[in-house]
Amino acid sequence: MNTALNLSKKIRSALSLIIFVGTGLWSLKAQTYTTVEKDTESIRSAFQNTKKIRAGLLDVGYAEVGPANGKPVILLHGWPYDIHSFEQSSAILAEKGYRVLVPYLRGYGTTTFVSPNTKRNGQQSAVALDIIAFMDALKIDKAVIGGFDWGARTADIIAALWPERCSGLVAVSGYLIGSPKANEKPLSPNAEFLWWYQYYFSTERGYKGYQANTMAFNKLIWKTASPKWAFDDQTYERSAAAFNNPDHVDIVIHNYRWRLGLAKGEKQYDALEARLAKSPSITVPTVTLEGDANGAAFPAPESYASKYIGKYIHHTLTGGIGHNLPQEAPKAFADAVIEADSMSQFR
Repeated sequence: MNTALNLSKKIRSALSLIIFVGTGLWSLKAQTYTTVEKDTESIRSAFQNTKKIRAGLLDVGYAEVGPANGKPVILLHGWPYDIHSFEQSSAILAEKGYRVLVPYLRGYGTTTFVSPNTKRNGQQSAVALDIIAFMDALKIDKAVIGGFDWGARTADIIAALWPERCSGLVAVSGYLIGSPKANEKPLSPNAEFLWWYQYYFSTERGYKGYQANTMAFNKLIWKTASPKWAFDDQTYERSAAAFNNPDHVDIVIHNYRWRLGLAKGEKQYDALEARLAKSPSITVPTVTLEGDANGAAFPAPESYASKYIGKYIHHTLTGGIGHNLPQEAPKAFADAVIEADSMSQFR
């Protein structure tokens, strides 16, 4: 009888231990899940409820995540995309201790012109100076700067002309600095075909067409530029809200017409454009990226490698990654930012 009683006590003790451990594990999982959920909500909120700061010609709307005392990282989107291209990669970088700032370019989202009289100019040097003014307004002396499409071109320009402001560079599709003069040279028929929208935008019909069908037009670009990216309507519509900016159409049309020499720039940018027309080399530690399914026109990596004369590495991502690389492969993009930062520490 004593043996049975002892056995019963042992069983009860074992069951209590199992329940205690199980409850503890459940509690730990619940806490972890709650923390992850809160972090996700915090990131999402930062991108939905952007901050704003007066910077040069603009009141710049921007998302900011990560510790305020973290190393600054500035991420720049392209056309026709917006800051949400970097939402997931920003979360990764913030977790690593970086202070991540993602501004809307002129003509997008909550970024607006201070004066109604400022020319709605989309030329490359003007956009680059916007980011320099943005850094000045936030009192950021130097940052790791990354981007794709217009954003990569802007990051390249800052690294080339103001290397003291750029500690590391991540450029999707590499060296994209150009000039209207260089763009006079004809490309192969296939390359010209990929630039079809530039020719469309050069006409009055194209201006009116883009103005009337901005959302449908840009969704088509998303599909053709990233043919293997299965984005849903909600993902597109979240970014498409940025195209409702009152200056969006004018900035986009001017950008592409200026590139083809069909629209004038402004005299205050002539000196900068003259320097950029010489295709300046970049000394800043750089990581370039390309996707294996980029449906947009892009230069071959071997064609621009020599332009990066500092520490340099290139990665081509596999798995059907298209033009919007940061959103399609957020971890790989975040890893590239960390890699560029690491390279800058051992110069």
